[in-house]
Amino acid sequence: MNPSDHPVTMPTARPAGCPFDPPVELAGLRAEQPLRPLRYPDGHLGWLATGHAVIRALLADPRFSSRSELQHFPLAREGYDGPVPASPPGMFINADAPEHTRYRGLLTGKFTVRRMRMLTARVEEVTTEHLDAMRRQGPVVDLVKSFAQPIPALVICELLGAPYADRDFFLEHTASFNDHEATAEQQAASVEAFSGFLHDLVLAKRAAPTDDLLSDLTGTDLTDEELTNIAFLLLGAGLDTTANMIALGTFALLTHPAQIPALREDPDRAVEELLRYLSIAHTGVRTALADVELAGQLIKAGDSVTISVEAGNRDPARFPDPDVLDLGRHATGHLAFGHGVHQCLGQQLARVEMRVAMPALFARFPALRLAVPAEEVPMREDVDILGLHRLPVTW
Repeated sequence: MNPSDHPVTMPTARPAGCPFDPPVELAGLRAEQPLRPLRYPDGHLGWLATGHAVIRALLADPRFSSRSELQHFPLAREGYDGPVPASPPGMFINADAPEHTRYRGLLTGKFTVRRMRMLTARVEEVTTEHLDAMRRQGPVVDLVKSFAQPIPALVICELLGAPYADRDFFLEHTASFNDHEATAEQQAASVEAFSGFLHDLVLAKRAAPTDDLLSDLTGTDLTDEELTNIAFLLLGAGLDTTANMIALGTFALLTHPAQIPALREDPDRAVEELLRYLSIAHTGVRTALADVELAGQLIKAGDSVTISVEAGNRDPARFPDPDVLDLGRHATGHLAFGHGVHQCLGQQLARVEMRVAMPALFARFPALRLAVPAEEVPMREDVDILGLHRLPVTW
């Protein structure tokens, strides 16, 4: 038996002193075999995909399902010992065709490149307001609370029609149900509270529509339950992911200051490289619906495949010197937003927010620097979306 035929367990230990790097073992596993057997905590014997080409092929193949009830978790999580329940209607990230196709068809037109670019002026306005507030508050601020969180929170709340005044409630519960250290009961309570709030909001939009995306969707054939779960996904993702990219991306640049001029010169290219390098949505799972041959392996129907996005985005077969942050790199083809029919619906909005907010931050505060040693910046690591708890900065 070849060493690559032996099942491994999911690597989790990140290298000390390298807060932006994936677990070191992933690189060795990828070099040995980019698709190999993986032993899951519940005893399931499935697969781990670490190669860029393998992951793209898998994500583009309709024979692999996103349905949650077919999945096995690659990491042990308290309270998740039994079968995973099916996702409720409207949770389109855990749906396959034709349900997924129906939901995406109703939403795709709301998130086109053109529509998101039309939001640029509003993102610029919001960014300026928060930079002004930072100037008044400074010279030492927590960039997460003062800048990275409020900008995407305000934009997604306005887009959906959710009350921005309740952003702390949204952020608290979003963090809870993405936290691997939270118990199943804690996560369920956060999901229930968040869903209950959004259900009431859906009812209010039906009764008195306003000029926003959620009101628009009340004019479709979507049920209240479907609308609530769609709002759950859009609001949760819009709050958490971009906020963590802005915070973690700023931290990366403050520890790689020679790269900052490249952000100013070509924000589009710089943002793509930050997305590749950081890979904050680091892991996903798909399950084979039929026997599939991939990368010289036979994946049997029912096998779960864990997708290491961070390993794929650091694959030297696709990106030369992948562990180097190079904002001059053409990082097109990265997997930060996934690939195939499930590619992130809000990716263009995230790009607009990052392209506006991050260059503006360094233009307003050219002497921006960490207010604490880099090793004291508290990371969010044991979570579905990587990020920072705080980022103390000064200028």
